[in-house]
Amino acid sequence: MAISTFRVFLMHSTDGSNYTKLIDIKSFPDLGGEPELLETTTLSDRMQTYIAGIQSLDALTFTANYELADYEALLAHEGLTEHYAVWFGGTGSGDTVFPVGNDGKFAFEGQLSTWTTGGGVNAVVDLNISIAPATEIKLVP
Repeated sequence: MAISTFRVFLMHSTDGSNYTKLIDIKSFPDLGGEPELLETTTLSDRMQTYIAGIQSLDALTFTANYELADYEALLAHEGLTEHYAVWFGGTGSGDTVFPVGNDGKFAFEGQLSTWTTGGGVNAVVDLNISIAPATEIKLVP
């Protein structure tokens, strides 16, 4: 069964145990990447051969609507290594949604940066949140 991106949350914790929603997001990045390829080709091989190396991962960039209060709150986290998570699935109805991560929680530590994005005519002003992962991203209970 498939799940929807509805009720996907970017979460934050200072201690790694008590998470709260950091900001409502509009998009989230891949939470992993392809492994580097380590070449094992010998002069006897007809084609190149490889084994998997370490997983490659870029900074994790999330998009959100720009609001001054949210932007200022995000700036307070810049330069700090803290706990972050992406939670899939919440409960609630109407305007009340409780992030519970019942479809998966992916946690990691990292350093946050944020900036406003460019815009054009008749467009919403966005901001980007980039988190440089300092630990492996893991599916947690």
